[in-house]
Amino acid sequence: MLKSIATEQLRLGMYVHSIPGAWINHPFWRKSFKLDSFEDLQALRASPIREILIDTAKGRDVAPENFDEDDEDDSQSESGQSAAPAADASAPRKTGARTDTAVERERAARIISSSKSTVLNMFSEARMGKAVDVKDAAELVTEITSSVSRNADALISLARLKTTDDYTYMHSVAVCAMMISLANQLGMSHEETKQAGMAGLLHDVGKMAVPLDILNKPAKLTEEEFASIRSHTVAGHSILQQIDGIGQAALDVSLHHHEKIDGSGYPFNLKADQISIMAKMGAVCDVYDAITSNRPYKAGWDPARSIRHMAGSAGHFDPTTMEAFVKAIGIYPTGSCVVMQSGRLAVVVDQRPDHLLTPRVKVFFSTVTRMPLKTEIVDLARTSDKIIAYADHSKWGIRSLPSLDL
Repeated sequence: MLKSIATEQLRLGMYVHSIPGAWINHPFWRKSFKLDSFEDLQALRASPIREILIDTAKGRDVAPENFDEDDEDDSQSESGQSAAPAADASAPRKTGARTDTAVERERAARIISSSKSTVLNMFSEARMGKAVDVKDAAELVTEITSSVSRNADALISLARLKTTDDYTYMHSVAVCAMMISLANQLGMSHEETKQAGMAGLLHDVGKMAVPLDILNKPAKLTEEEFASIRSHTVAGHSILQQIDGIGQAALDVSLHHHEKIDGSGYPFNLKADQISIMAKMGAVCDVYDAITSNRPYKAGWDPARSIRHMAGSAGHFDPTTMEAFVKAIGIYPTGSCVVMQSGRLAVVVDQRPDHLLTPRVKVFFSTVTRMPLKTEIVDLARTSDKIIAYADHSKWGIRSLPSLDL
């Protein structure tokens, strides 16, 4: 039974059937979901939304008048975790104490710098038809895994800041890091996580079989050129099959990361359950990094716009995997432009994994005076100001966002 209730009546265990208004006005990439996260409950109650449509057939009903729902909610508040099972997308595998972002970004910068020769050498061997030696790649995956376990946001946010010239190798590094972070979010084992990282690093090796003038063409591709691009999945699978000891995950992701759950993908038009979890992960990570990156034919979108686009691509991504990905990179991904309750614009510069609604931001513009502000880092966990929506900085005549430096 569908029932419209006031936002303050929401309780854990309810099923949200729909949220009124545009997606940009609230921090949820989908409008229908089981409300089993205390942070999601807080986000809805703190939002400007007045009413929510719930489905009592799929979740809990409104509390009876003599029920003190605050007692139930408070039992969740200390950890911010729901009663969801450990394998749920909202319950990531713990990876130890989180390293300070500024410190980890210095380490991550060194990893990214040293990764260039490793990835380019590996891809050059593939382009020349030689067997790829992945020993160095395995060591790189280990380094990236360690960095992600210390602070996932540090390396991922740096890897997103690529130029068109270094896209080939940086895309591989970025997808590797996101696959590892997503594997952690999904609660995968250490071995599965390592395999996910290797799959991310090698997922596009088949593009070495595509002519460079097609890969880097700034204009619209012809049908023949697009067919050449699409062939990279089969080519990559063939290249990886020649490597002794290559994992099944790498083979699978290289071949199937462009499949879609509605069957409209390629190369085999696989549907939903026919696609492995690793390939579903690869599809999400590959597309997110591609559309947030500057390419010869288009400028990259900001993270928030990219997530909205992906969430609206019905039939493309597996919903559970997509939800886990959003939680892995943050409800407000690093690099997103947001508008604050105070009327200031800010860019998200650091995540708080246990408190996704209160990241650290760098304020830089007043929408009230329509004037730039002196940049300032604000920890939203320590102030009454809060994010009320994503923002399109170009609408305010702002050409570029401040750096992510802390």
